[in-house]
Amino acid sequence: MKLSMALAVASLAFTSCNCFKKMAKNMDDVKLTCTPEVLVLNNGTVSADINVTFPAEYFNKKAVLKVTPVMVFEGGEVAASPVYLQGSKVDDNYTVVDAAAAGNFSQHVEFPYDPRMRQSELQLRAEVKCPSGKCKEFTLVNLNNGALPTKDEAAILTGTDEAAKAILMKDFGLTIAYGVNTLQSDLDYAAMMDQMANDFKKVTTVVDKADILYAINSSVVTKQAKKNADLDAFKANVEANLQNDRASQSIAVKGYASPDGPVKFNDELSKARSETGKKTIGQLLEDAGLDIDAAAYGEDWEGFKELVEKSDIKDKNLILQVLSLYSNSAQRESEIKNMASVFDVLKVEILPQLRRSLVVNTTDIQGKTDAEIMECIKNGQELSVEEYLYAAQVLVKCPKEQAAILTTASKKYNDARVYNNLGIAQAKLGDTKAASASFAKAAKLDASSEVNNNLVMINLANGNIAEAAKYAKAADAEAKAAVAAAEGNYNAAAKELKGYNLAIVETMNNNYAAAKKALSGDNSADADYLRAVIASQEGDLKTAEAQLKSAVKKCDKLMAKAQKDVNLKNLFDNGFRF
Repeated sequence: MKLSMALAVASLAFTSCNCFKKMAKNMDDVKLTCTPEVLVLNNGTVSADINVTFPAEYFNKKAVLKVTPVMVFEGGEVAASPVYLQGSKVDDNYTVVDAAAAGNFSQHVEFPYDPRMRQSELQLRAEVKCPSGKCKEFTLVNLNNGALPTKDEAAILTGTDEAAKAILMKDFGLTIAYGVNTLQSDLDYAAMMDQMANDFKKVTTVVDKADILYAINSSVVTKQAKKNADLDAFKANVEANLQNDRASQSIAVKGYASPDGPVKFNDELSKARSETGKKTIGQLLEDAGLDIDAAAYGEDWEGFKELVEKSDIKDKNLILQVLSLYSNSAQRESEIKNMASVFDVLKVEILPQLRRSLVVNTTDIQGKTDAEIMECIKNGQELSVEEYLYAAQVLVKCPKEQAAILTTASKKYNDARVYNNLGIAQAKLGDTKAASASFAKAAKLDASSEVNNNLVMINLANGNIAEAAKYAKAADAEAKAAVAAAEGNYNAAAKELKGYNLAIVETMNNNYAAAKKALSGDNSADADYLRAVIASQEGDLKTAEAQLKSAVKKCDKLMAKAQKDVNLKNLFDNGFRF
């Protein structure tokens, strides 16, 4: 970029700052570059590298030049630190530019991002003075034409009309970059957040059991056996379920024998026990009107193994080893009886518990239907925490509705899953402050991977990159990639991101083919908008126009965004209008 000299000579003829007259006349030979030409938002800042090269025999030995980079946007401006350059005969402590040789200065500038910078200009503003001449104070120079302020302009610069002063100073500045590419801020961190699962079941199965025990080799149910089995409690449970129109019960009696007798005898004994057990339960529940199934299972080796495992028998590991070595019942029984030291313990502690009829009530309880759950929410009726979580995760898709449901749940249940999922809904709504508070509550209750990953994402959404990086140490690959993207390391980010977020980082990498592939199948307004950006960058203005119109049709808020988006400047410069 070259400094223009269109009006410089005529303007300087009327000034008294002679030390700049020759420099202004030859401004056309000064070369200036700004990298990048379109500024980019990265990690909350906008930065640029400015380089100015002066030709040989250019810089006045007696002049001092003050150059200030300024970001100018609607409603304000932000100035970076100025650079001071002086000729070789100036008695000061600035950087010296030798008049005889070519000289140059470089400056890296960074500005904290302000959303108004989406539509902005990076300018250079210059002031000149000649300490040994008539122009002893810094005087603003119009870098577009080399002119110094006229008398009227000087009055504005020293006056109190701040608005007029701002306009004049902007007119005197040389624009070296337009707008800020804010595509990084479009990363959808909420889409990368992890829900915590609900445990809602449409049908809950509850099992109630009772053991009717028998004497050895007997199938007679004694009064004491009925009492020990606590059949009154079993009956009470059946009757309670009968009062629940959502419950359906299935009663089964399973007859068993202890594995310390002949197999054939035990098979017949277990059958007899199942029949007497069924008869006993039938009499107990004669008014319930329920069918009772009965089945014989012979020798109860599985029950034997389970009881031994739970016992304090000294040699139980040896017994369990025998069970694993032999599949034949007779061999198992024979080997165990050979262990005389433990067999007496088995006869007293284990085998009597296996001479039984196992009575099982399997009850399926039908949960609320989806319609019933939503009706309860509508009417403010009480739900279980699982029902609230299920409704917010499955029954509604709108983040506003999800947040409302989970906010209600959070007032009734102190559950990490509620706070975690509420934080996601709030993040999708753009309320990152509320989301941060919800995730903090979840973290106090549960140190799960889901909560940790979400703490990464919400800190990124709030611009707290350093804090996000702390949580990312224990996070998954996608969360680490999100941090990389927020730091501007798009190559690393592209390895783990997917979908819309991958498309953003590939667009930042100028890898438009990969970006379009990542958007495949995504018909959202944001995806169409990004397709418009890509097409505009590729010079395909017809596609850009079609995709932008599609995006705005789906979400009219994108119209205002597009009009200030430097990525679509090419489209608007070529006459596109909504």
